[in-house]
Amino acid sequence: MTDPADVPVLDVRRMSKVYGEGDTAVHALREVDLLVRRGEYVAVVGQSGSGKSTLLNILGCLDGPTSGRYLLDGLDVADLDERQQSVLRNRQIGFIFQSFNLIPRTSAFANVELPMVYAGVSRRDRRRRTLAALDVVGLSHRTESRPNQLSGGQQQRVAVARALVTRPALLLADDPTGNLDSASTADVLDLFDNLHATGRTIVLITHDHEVAERADRTVTVTDGRLTEQAGARP
Repeated sequence: MTDPADVPVLDVRRMSKVYGEGDTAVHALREVDLLVRRGEYVAVVGQSGSGKSTLLNILGCLDGPTSGRYLLDGLDVADLDERQQSVLRNRQIGFIFQSFNLIPRTSAFANVELPMVYAGVSRRDRRRRTLAALDVVGLSHRTESRPNQLSGGQQQRVAVARALVTRPALLLADDPTGNLDSASTADVLDLFDNLHATGRTIVLITHDHEVAERADRTVTVTDGRLTEQAGARP
C-alpha cells in the first residue's frame, strides 16, 4: 500500500490546453509535465501571455485541460464532477491572490473563518482554527480589524491565514506580492519561508524573478511550455 506521504501533491502529465479550433486555435499549454511533492516550495515564472495564468487556473481546478492528466493529492481531477471539484478546491487548495480578495466590511476574523463556514465546520472548531491561523501570520491582535484598517501587507497576511484554515494539501499563491511595497513584500515572503519550514506545500505564480528565487525550485513558462531550473537555495 502506498504511503500517503509519498503521493505527490501535484502530478501533471503531458497536459495541454487549446482555446478555439482550426486556424484560430490558441495553444496556451503544450504537453506540460509538473511534479510537486509534499513540502516543496515551487515558483512558476512567466510573462503575460506565456501560459502561466492558464496553468494557474487548471492547478486551482478553475478550468480543465484539453488533454493530459492532472492529479491533485492523488485524485484525478477529470474523474470528478463540478460539485466534487468545488469541494476539492475548498478543502485541498488554499488560494492567495494578488488583490487579497477580502470582504471589505468584514473583520479579519470573519474573513479567515469563511471557508470553514462553507465546509460545515462547527462554530467552536471554526473559532479555534481561525485564531490559530491569525496567530501563525502574526495578526492575533487584529481579529476585529476590517481590511481598510490594515496595511497591504497585513491584508495579505489575513489572506494567507484564510488559505491555511482548511488545512489544504496545497497553498497556491497568485502573484501574492504584486500589490505590495518592498517592505511588505519581504514580510510576506518571510512568512512563506516560515510556512515552508513547517512542511507546507507552496506553488507561487509570479513574473518577478527575485520573488521566485525564494523558492526551492523555479519552473519557467514560455509559449505554453515548461522548463525547470534549480532554485537559488542550496
